[in-house]
Amino acid sequence: MGLSLQDLSWHQGIGQCIEHLDRPSFWRTLATLLGDFIEVDTWVALLFSHDKPLIFDQSPYDREGPDPLVSEYANGLYLLDPFYINSREHPSTALVRLADIAPEHFQQTDYYRLYFTQNVVTDEVQFNVVLGEGRILCLSLGGCRRFNAEQLALLELVRPWLIGLMRQRLRFEGLPERAPAKPAVNCVQGRDEARRQLESVLTARELDVVRLILSGHSNKEAAIKLDLSVETVKVHRRNVYRKLDVNSQSELFSLLFLPGERFGSPRSIS
Repeated sequence: MGLSLQDLSWHQGIGQCIEHLDRPSFWRTLATLLGDFIEVDTWVALLFSHDKPLIFDQSPYDREGPDPLVSEYANGLYLLDPFYINSREHPSTALVRLADIAPEHFQQTDYYRLYFTQNVVTDEVQFNVVLGEGRILCLSLGGCRRFNAEQLALLELVRPWLIGLMRQRLRFEGLPERAPAKPAVNCVQGRDEARRQLESVLTARELDVVRLILSGHSNKEAAIKLDLSVETVKVHRRNVYRKLDVNSQSELFSLLFLPGERFGSPRSIS
């Protein structure tokens, strides 16, 4: 279905979103409106900052309690998310497409297999609103099929509306007091003591290489980002494997991001 400024349903939907700006139902009202015009299968509203992401609302979960996949994302997996990485490296108020920012080997990563295909499914776009002080307000839309050119054009058409609404909504989110700004995250950081102990074994440069490898960057891409030679990246990679006693990228992912029984036993990852 096409969308134009003459569509009554669009104007009615925008009116409802404005009415719900100060209500907990705002994000669902906005996502429902977009779903009337394009196929949206999952969505999440969140805030990126120098700390872990703050989840405001998300697609309804069909079981009791919070969605464990979203919880795992907020507790560490976000560090491998192309949208998070892009927001740190190239912050901008815009509609961002996965195809434009995903690294070369993204679909070969354990993050893609264990999180992305289970939660986002196939494709993702994200509305970003830069707020300053390292904070970016985001509305991510996931689809079981790739968003086509017509759908992307529609989202660009309504982008000014959404950016304005998102910015106005922020005042009603009851954000925690801002902590002093910290340097942007450039390496894998953990939430528990086990991961911190693992990270203490590696140098800062080795941690940079780990983050890039696990997020799907090829050795060549990692070398360009870190201003190193490809051979130097390979040396760092071999040193990481030796220090942590792992033999594959999946083992490295399990060791750093799947302590305990998350997503099942790490031994099941291949």
